Amino acid sequence: MRATDSTTAVKNRRLSRRLWLVVLGMFGFGYALVPLYDVFCEWTGAGAGRASSLVQAGTSVAVIDRERWVTVELTADIVGLPWELELDRHKLRVRPGQATTVAYRVRNTSQTLVTGTAVPSVVPPRAARYFVKTACFCFEQQALTANETRDMSLTFVVDPKLPAEVKTITLSYSFYPATAVSS
Repeated sequence: MRATDSTTAVKNRRLSRRLWLVVLGMFGFGYALVPLYDVFCEWTGAGAGRASSLVQAGTSVAVIDRERWVTVELTADIVGLPWELELDRHKLRVRPGQATTVAYRVRNTSQTLVTGTAVPSVVPPRAARYFVKTACFCFEQQALTANETRDMSLTFVVDPKLPAEVKTITLSYSFYPATAVSS
């Protein structure tokens, strides 16, 4: 019987060590997940420019870089809302450091009050930190009454510290029902 007890003890120690290695591996994977996700997004363009890095109200950029231009492309789509959308411009050239304002015209085509919210995304993802929104309809939910049309403005600045190899930035908004985003 003694031999069986010592064999069981050895197996238990071995199992315990393996379980501790699994726990340490899970901790290490969890720790590395955020940088790995950022690398994945940079490589694929998925999950481009997280919203937390985009919302920078009140930030000002003092210097205008008059030596270069950056093309800003604007796109938007509406998901699950009875809204129609028009952009006043789809593509524009801006100087880094110069404030630019564009308008999104939205119309509620339903006969009821509809509240939506806009979720921004910037491509390439590394440009997100240099795309500074100083005033944006996306900071708050938008409630449109039946058949209401509203011009919603966005004022932004491309930070002059934007890497020189980034020549084009695409800002995309997805409009969702407010309940879909808040839940």
